Amino acid sequence: MFKSVGQRVCAFDLEWVPDAPSGRRVYRLPATLSDEDVFQVMWEHGGATEDKPRPYLKTALCRVVSVAAVIREQRRNGEVVLRLTALPKQADQPMAEGDLIHTFLSYVGQQKPQLVGFNSQTSDLPILLQRGMAMGISAKAFCQRPDKPWEGVDYFARHTEAHIDLKNLVSGWGIGTPSLHELAAAMGIPGKMGTDGSSVVDLWVEGNLRAIVEYNHFDALTTYLVWLRTALFAGFFSPEQHQIEEDRVRSLLHDHIAAGDEHLVDYLEQWNRFQPQSADTVAMDLSPLPEVTASPTDVAA
Repeated sequence: MFKSVGQRVCAFDLEWVPDAPSGRRVYRLPATLSDEDVFQVMWEHGGATEDKPRPYLKTALCRVVSVAAVIREQRRNGEVVLRLTALPKQADQPMAEGDLIHTFLSYVGQQKPQLVGFNSQTSDLPILLQRGMAMGISAKAFCQRPDKPWEGVDYFARHTEAHIDLKNLVSGWGIGTPSLHELAAAMGIPGKMGTDGSSVVDLWVEGNLRAIVEYNHFDALTTYLVWLRTALFAGFFSPEQHQIEEDRVRSLLHDHIAAGDEHLVDYLEQWNRFQPQSADTVAMDLSPLPEVTASPTDVAA
């Protein structure tokens, strides 16, 4: 279990697709071959079978197309602010991969949030490193490591509070390991919303980047809500504080919906439908904790 809740928490999720230029270079394919045909070759080399025609590809051969995050910031006066944000900012306009990765890692390097992900230790962080190097970017602030663990944030140390992989916390990496969708649904939290990772490449080929970013929003929100439940279990929030934290998420969703993010209506409605299923949740430790002050949420541009 993690030992602390950072002043700034960033629950993040990435979406990626096979990278056709990398596939052409690795497998020495002609430039005239279409991206879709290149993808097929990449999947074949990746171990495609009749039952699994699109196997998980090595992340170095994939292109990051979207990153989404829920950011929780507790200010010095105790005020807590939530933001839901994503890259690319304009969901209909793809970002150059190098720019996208550089923008995200620059934020992380400068602000030093406590990163929270699901399977992020073996997938999300490695692909950021691999593709960042492939794109030739510099991420000096993100890569800086303290001489001693207590002297600063270290995103490269395996056992550190700087990066919390929820999958590592709740599983033994055996047959009982849940997916994010399964774990969230058991908690009464929305999981997959009609799209899953295997269909992201189809949306990309169709040019439907907006649907990818919206799906990315869902996974970031789910990751954050699962983290909140984990923090409740660990005693960082009392039941009353946890309810305040979830209410902040609801307020955040309402603000984004009012600003035109209509896809979040489905997420909110599914969350509401799930609530009766989680009403029997019981917290055994009711010792009082310092009151957390609720505040209006910020809507990311």
